[in-house]
Amino acid sequence: MNALVTGATGFIGSVLARELIDQGHEVRALALPGESAKELERLGIDIRKGDLTNHESLRGICDGMDVVFHLAGRVTDWGKKDLFSRAILDATRNLLEEALGKARRFIYISSIAAIGLGRHMKGIRETDPVFKSGIPYNDAKLDAELLVWTYHDTGRIACTVIRPANVTGPGSVWVRDILDKMRSMPLPLIDGGRYSSSFIYVDNLVGGIVLAGTRDVARGKTYHLRDDWDVTWRRYITDLGAIIGKRPMGSVPYPVARLVGRACDAICTPLGIRPPLTRMAVDITGRDLDVDNTLAKGDLGWKTRITYQEALQRIGVWVMDRYLKGM
Repeated sequence: MNALVTGATGFIGSVLARELIDQGHEVRALALPGESAKELERLGIDIRKGDLTNHESLRGICDGMDVVFHLAGRVTDWGKKDLFSRAILDATRNLLEEALGKARRFIYISSIAAIGLGRHMKGIRETDPVFKSGIPYNDAKLDAELLVWTYHDTGRIACTVIRPANVTGPGSVWVRDILDKMRSMPLPLIDGGRYSSSFIYVDNLVGGIVLAGTRDVARGKTYHLRDDWDVTWRRYITDLGAIIGKRPMGSVPYPVARLVGRACDAICTPLGIRPPLTRMAVDITGRDLDVDNTLAKGDLGWKTRITYQEALQRIGVWVMDRYLKGM
């Protein structure tokens, strides 16, 4: 299989590119002009430079490709709406147009955030109703999903959508950002941290993405990918903090945290300042997001392979070898 990976220099994309190479596939990766991709080049990956928001810069990127794995986008919990729209929706449209008549499959990596945060989502299935939450990242992801399905439903290219839960692993924002905050200030839990952390370890996620890109049954399907870990936010943040001798302190009720997050978003975002707390962060850590994952298990034979204990051990090694040494 010849595969194009966008976002291959990022956290998930780099793991996906390596896994595809390990499985014997030919991989092409898209990197921004001026962006270093030396580690990928050393793996024998064909590096092409281009900007997904500039269609002209993508000419030829899909030539000879069988499958496009589209991961690139603005991945953060804050920012102005137009930034997310360009980096997620417009970028996806440009790549779809370039893939037409060339690639056979288009695998779009979305997020469970696309179906509407701000509520408990335990047991929600891929076919259940979705809604916009007013948070730019979430809404742009949903718009991109809807766009992908217009291309699939009109027979222009076979598509699959993957909605990962909260992705953790060495270098994840759910490792780095939490440790950064614990080192700089007391970090309280939301509602006592009693809800599921709803994680998927990056290697487990990548396994599901590859299955979706290589199995015909995945055409026209959306899949939720979430690990079957029984781990609350309290446990995860406590275990993570223990690596650096820190621990969470106190608790804030969800409604209060949500109001503070809304105020921080409203004040900081127009000024281009990262808010100390966002609605999105509160919605993720203060609600149960254990979406149903049985479709991926049944269709793809996917399952959790890396356990929580193994994941925490790998994260711990990264923290000691990379994170703390980079301080």
